[in-house]
Amino acid sequence: MPLRQAVTAAGLITGYAADSLFGDPRRGHPVAVFGSWAGALERRWWADSKPRGAAYAAVCAGAATGLGVAAQLSTRRRPFARFALTAAATWVVLGGRGLAAEGREMARLLDAHDVPGARARLSHLCARDATELETAELTRAATESIAENTSDAVVAPLLWGAVAGIPGLLGYRALNTLDAMVGYRSPRHRNFGWAAARLDDFVNLVPSRAGAVLTAVSAPLAGGQVRASFRAWRRYGSHHPSPNAGQVEAAFAGALGLRLGGTNSYGGEIEDRGTLGDGRAPQPVDLRRAVRLSRVVGAAAALVAAAVAVAR
Repeated sequence: MPLRQAVTAAGLITGYAADSLFGDPRRGHPVAVFGSWAGALERRWWADSKPRGAAYAAVCAGAATGLGVAAQLSTRRRPFARFALTAAATWVVLGGRGLAAEGREMARLLDAHDVPGARARLSHLCARDATELETAELTRAATESIAENTSDAVVAPLLWGAVAGIPGLLGYRALNTLDAMVGYRSPRHRNFGWAAARLDDFVNLVPSRAGAVLTAVSAPLAGGQVRASFRAWRRYGSHHPSPNAGQVEAAFAGALGLRLGGTNSYGGEIEDRGTLGDGRAPQPVDLRRAVRLSRVVGAAAALVAAAVAVAR
């Protein structure tokens, strides 16, 4: 096994372990710094134009990917430095521990019947308009967000790190961050954010489906069933308007015996997400089950990513 592949695999596992143990850096988080810079650039460059938005996405994602390329090239003859930078990059782009913490906090608020607190907290998980949501819809929104973000914040960055090293880690996180910033179909970003949203769809095509498979395989460790998860994924995965989000959400629904999906509001825009799964409506206790499943899927993804890095 070439040393380069072994170093990448070890860096990915170490970075995953760091995220699991410590979560996000508390100050000066590189993703937050990137988001602030991209936000300032968006305010200067914005125009109701797809070409202008495509240039914006190319510059932002290109800058992050270029930084990764520079890190990769500068450490090609220094395996320990390559390992350290890969581990650090993996740690900062992953969000598994933070996602689990948000899910548990939402479950605590809903168990305590603190609906106003849960409405305010939902913004930590997704951009859905929570102003008029009650317990059932808040629970569904949080469960869906945990499923989708398991793919976006854990599975996808690990797999991109496995196939493209540090540039893959940084470039993927940059695109995913841009999608969260300008990718929603609001009047302001319908055209300007089009390229960022489509690029994010593209880079998540394979990881989202890999995440669905890992969800099904991991289901028994969260009290679920493999066959039910696979069945829900095959039957409902394409019902979601996103080419990727419905894949993992449907697999989670089947694994947990739930029914997800429905009508959501984002900044005044109404979106029908279809029906995902044929179980019961989620309850607050299911949020904790979803968190447990998310953590198991993340660990499985780390092992798969290490294996891919070694094999490539």
